[in-house]
Amino acid sequence: MASETLDVVIIGAGLSGIGGACHLLRKTSNKRFAILESRASMGGTWDLFRYPGIRSDSDMHTLGYSFKPWKHDKAIADGPAILDYIRETARQYDIEKFIRYNHQVIQADWDSNAALWSISVKQGDASEVTILRCRYIFACTGYYRYDQGYTPEFSALEKFNGNLVHPQHWPEDLDWSGKRIIVVGSGATAITLVPSLAKTAAHVTMLQRSPTYVVSRPSVDRFAKRLDRYLPDKLAYWITRWKNVFSSMLIYQYAKRRPDKMRKSLLQWTRRWLGDSCDVDTHFSPTYKPWDQRLCLVPDGNLFRSLREGSSSIVTDHISHFTEEGIALKSGQHLRADIVVTATGLELLPVGGICMTVDGKSVDFADSTQYKGMMLSDVPNFFSATGYTNASWTLKCDLTSEYVCRIIRHMDNNNQQICVPRNKNCELKRTVSIGLTSGYILRSIDKFPKEGTFAPWKLHQNYFLDLLGLRFGRIKDRYLEFVSLAEVSQEKVVQKPE
Repeated sequence: MASETLDVVIIGAGLSGIGGACHLLRKTSNKRFAILESRASMGGTWDLFRYPGIRSDSDMHTLGYSFKPWKHDKAIADGPAILDYIRETARQYDIEKFIRYNHQVIQADWDSNAALWSISVKQGDASEVTILRCRYIFACTGYYRYDQGYTPEFSALEKFNGNLVHPQHWPEDLDWSGKRIIVVGSGATAITLVPSLAKTAAHVTMLQRSPTYVVSRPSVDRFAKRLDRYLPDKLAYWITRWKNVFSSMLIYQYAKRRPDKMRKSLLQWTRRWLGDSCDVDTHFSPTYKPWDQRLCLVPDGNLFRSLREGSSSIVTDHISHFTEEGIALKSGQHLRADIVVTATGLELLPVGGICMTVDGKSVDFADSTQYKGMMLSDVPNFFSATGYTNASWTLKCDLTSEYVCRIIRHMDNNNQQICVPRNKNCELKRTVSIGLTSGYILRSIDKFPKEGTFAPWKLHQNYFLDLLGLRFGRIKDRYLEFVSLAEVSQEKVVQKPE
């Protein structure tokens, strides 16, 4: 059993993991680190998902890195363009030499006496487990399972004679040309798939139990294109980024403060696109308030265009059972299909399913409280990159990476080896995190760390507040403890307060 000691281990080589590595190189260049990636290639979500039309549901001027301008024409980019952007960033900063592919983290154990994590790593199909030691863990794992998606238990599914496909595992050789397709679901994946499949399919039916708010947005940001003509790349990117940050924040705040007016506006915009081609009240009028779930974005109205042209349609109903030729609905209607795509959501998984202990005691993620949305109560030297649910993922991950670097520099300057958040308020009220009511979230949210009702335990879901607190705010506060090994040796061992 081999052993190696590093300063930082980043778990995950996706969008946030590559970004975190770049921040480390730029701001803590003296640290030895490695990126452990369980798969055989970088890119995370944008390498794993290969279904037709896969794209961002945020503009790339905010989903892109703060330090790396997005230069492609389309602001609402497809998956291959985003993957190229991640790889280009890794090449620019020479990141790939730090990545260890096919390295799956099984367990992480913290020892306060040594101020070290011991990480158990399984390499590929090997049975041997390698131990890697490090000062800090930076988990950039996202929050869903990579090995499987969510599929409900459908009645009589085995009777269906066609192809059943989950978007998370799209077959490379699947030919849907001239086929009748049912896409089950109404979220971002389904809304992306329908117009893409409809280009060559005989017909595509989106079968949903309940509607989703859908809004169109131009795929090309004309404001950004104009700036690119006259300003340096970084300045043009910075201005567009802030323009999009503020506009998305204003829309979100308006939706939360004036939900009825926002709902009315969303439905009016949808009616303008669809006219009489679709029953908007039935198929695009959810029972929940805007931004109780994410708004679904369609670039250039591609879903609406497909519905208008008749190459796709929407059915709002419940599945009774599968048949040999398709799906029978509870209303009595029968939908025929050659292919059924179950765009029914994701399986969530905290910290990539890693088991963790602190001084021999198991960490119960569900019993932990998030500190500034990136650390866990009573878990030393551990950081997690988690993005926004109401804005672009990378906005928060960039700030998190900057803050991790600030903490590491602070500890180096003060000869400290341990930092750990402590909840010293026994009466702190806690609530489930994330704050959306989407089905895939509600199914698993009880397994995730909680948040408090006030800062620094409360998640702002507000880029401006996080910017002030994480980039410019003080490192030291009464909840974050810093300890040196000298103090540990004097029996001031980090332990949970009574």
